[in-house]
Amino acid sequence: MEKPKSNALDIVFKSDVDPPKEHLSYRQSKKKNEKNGSKKGRIWEFLAIATVPLVMVLGNSMLIPILPQMKRELNITQFQSSLVITIFSVTAGLFIPIAGYLSDRFSRKAIIIPSLIVYGAAGVLAGFGAVWGSYTVVIAARAIQGLGAAGTAPIAMALVGDMYKGGTESQALGLVEASNGTGKVLSPIIGSLLALIVWYASFFAFPVFCLLAIAAIIWMIKEPKKEAKPPGIKKYVSTILSIFKDKGRWLITSFFAGSLALFILFGVLFYLSDVLEKKPYNIDGVMKGLVLAIPLLGMVATAYITGSVIKKNGVLMRWLMNIGLTLMALSLGLTTFFFKNIYVFIGLLTISSIGTGLLLPCLNTMITGSVSKGERGMITSLYSSLRFLGVAAGPPLFGWMMGISNITVFITVSILSVLTLGLVFFLIKPGKQVS
Repeated sequence: MEKPKSNALDIVFKSDVDPPKEHLSYRQSKKKNEKNGSKKGRIWEFLAIATVPLVMVLGNSMLIPILPQMKRELNITQFQSSLVITIFSVTAGLFIPIAGYLSDRFSRKAIIIPSLIVYGAAGVLAGFGAVWGSYTVVIAARAIQGLGAAGTAPIAMALVGDMYKGGTESQALGLVEASNGTGKVLSPIIGSLLALIVWYASFFAFPVFCLLAIAAIIWMIKEPKKEAKPPGIKKYVSTILSIFKDKGRWLITSFFAGSLALFILFGVLFYLSDVLEKKPYNIDGVMKGLVLAIPLLGMVATAYITGSVIKKNGVLMRWLMNIGLTLMALSLGLTTFFFKNIYVFIGLLTISSIGTGLLLPCLNTMITGSVSKGERGMITSLYSSLRFLGVAAGPPLFGWMMGISNITVFITVSILSVLTLGLVFFLIKPGKQVS
């Protein structure tokens, strides 16, 4: 039986005409939405990473306003009170390279999360030491806290290098530095406010901040998988040594510059915390915390803007580093003439902090980008270690110089800034594009 014929015409149309505009608009809209979604996700990642240096910097800066009261309550000397800052920073500085190696060997998150737990728990122990009136317990707990701090911000810097490239990496590193600075701005105010409850309340606040950071890292950060199996320790050390052989001249100079910037910053904060309560200023409590925050605010804003604009522009980085150190040298030198005028004095210290904000993001970008992913944890950790040692040296050395005279303090740091400017100008010469 013959199959009935269909009246339908079997015709296929092909057209060279472009698809309707609404189809193109749909595709473009879809791509735009995907891009916006990716951008929003990246913002959340940035914020999660930023919580780590924020928590770390609270460990020192939040205690600075209460040091004079701690000295009175525990019946200790000014040197002993400075050790509350120094012991934390020395322990962190010594253990940071170990944490860096372990993060290269295993993963960044595997080091950051346990470190935050140790950091918070040691804060509670320090709080109980203060309640018991035991300076020994406070100092021991601060050393343990430094051990926890070793696995926080330095590893977060390496994590940024793993997750982002190009201009995004510079922007993220600028945010890390700005977050570090934001912690410095907020912490004197927070420390002063908490002291209104009881002077040692800051110690018990650490676990709260740590828990927030842990939650952010766990839920918002997806760490990239390692590209290859980590090398053995012998080969690893050999690779690090070869990096310093090839790039040591500018790397070591960068390490020194970053360390000096933090030495001056924390030394000045220690100095201000002590002198603001005395004549002719007579500023204490929350008002003192607000005054301490002013120079730090200048650094924070500058660091974030610098990180956003430098991208990988080596020429711009060189200019900004030299300008930053020039501002530090000039403003710190001028304070020898104006330290009795509170308004001019704080203004000059703010200019110095702006110089620090120009310097640090450039150093961070250059150092993080100087090595491959496998050695990044160790290199950034060595850098962070020296920064911590700079912080550790600030309070006791400034305290010693304050015992001589105020002029001695600022002449010394201005000379050090000039020396560093010379080293950076002659030894750090990045190319047009930093790799």
